[in-house]
Amino acid sequence: MKNETPKVIKLGSITDLHRMAGIKGPVHPMVTLLDAAEMLHLCRVPVSYVSNFYMIILVTKLGGKFRYGQSYYDFDEGSLVFAAPNQILGKMESYLEAEGLLLFIHPDFFQSYPLAAKIKKFGFFSYAANESLYLSEQEKATMLSIFYIIREELNSRIDDFSQELIIAQTELLLSYAKRFYKRQFLTRHIVNNDLLLQLEDLLNRYFEDDKAVNNGIPTVQYLAEALNYTPNYLSDMLRSLTGLNAQQHIHQKLIERSKDLLSTTNMTINEIAYKLGFEYPQSFSRLFKIKTKKSPAQFRSTFN
Repeated sequence: MKNETPKVIKLGSITDLHRMAGIKGPVHPMVTLLDAAEMLHLCRVPVSYVSNFYMIILVTKLGGKFRYGQSYYDFDEGSLVFAAPNQILGKMESYLEAEGLLLFIHPDFFQSYPLAAKIKKFGFFSYAANESLYLSEQEKATMLSIFYIIREELNSRIDDFSQELIIAQTELLLSYAKRFYKRQFLTRHIVNNDLLLQLEDLLNRYFEDDKAVNNGIPTVQYLAEALNYTPNYLSDMLRSLTGLNAQQHIHQKLIERSKDLLSTTNMTINEIAYKLGFEYPQSFSRLFKIKTKKSPAQFRSTFN
């Protein structure tokens, strides 16, 4: 019986990545920066990969797609995509005409540096493939300059200062990405306005159809899936538009609905809590008081 090629290959180290790509070993065991052309061999192998490292891809020329998580990412010129460790990366297709740079960094490279904890707070590492960052020409030039500095540091002088300098450039890259993502949220004005309308309609229908009675309070995960976003991307986009993340929008809607029920019906506070999806009435009363500075009973009394 022939041995079958495993469907998913684990890339535990940067050396594994280089070996699978069919290129010489890395200059540094925990970080590497490759041109798209160096990944061609890896792209032709019909398997998926799970890597142990962070990946940042800067696409400078259109030309392909690859599997990322449970969906496909279509490369687009001037885009930036991020992947955290343990993401599934699938076979790349139509990649021959693509140009770009790929930065791979093992999490251990950041150990003992503040970025080890900080990098986990950059939400775009858990964005979906269709939520990549699209760069203007000026933004692309800024990102390229950082990639080039990292490549120069790796190729010309590995010494006692290399790790600190590469980490500093990586943190600078991530800070720029955070800024550029905020610009993207704000400039996609029509799309984002549609998102707010869709979110409002989704929450209204959730309560009007009494889904809360059977399913509980709507979750960020529920909203994200219904709107075809990841939870982090949805929250970050909403925060840039309204100052409130997705969870805060849910709370805002809960308070709005509860005020309507308290002022226009004879339902008890317990009945209102259950209708809104709360498992325990005390949880409803606590949230209501935090948000309005009044208990539900005190709010209702103002209408008597």
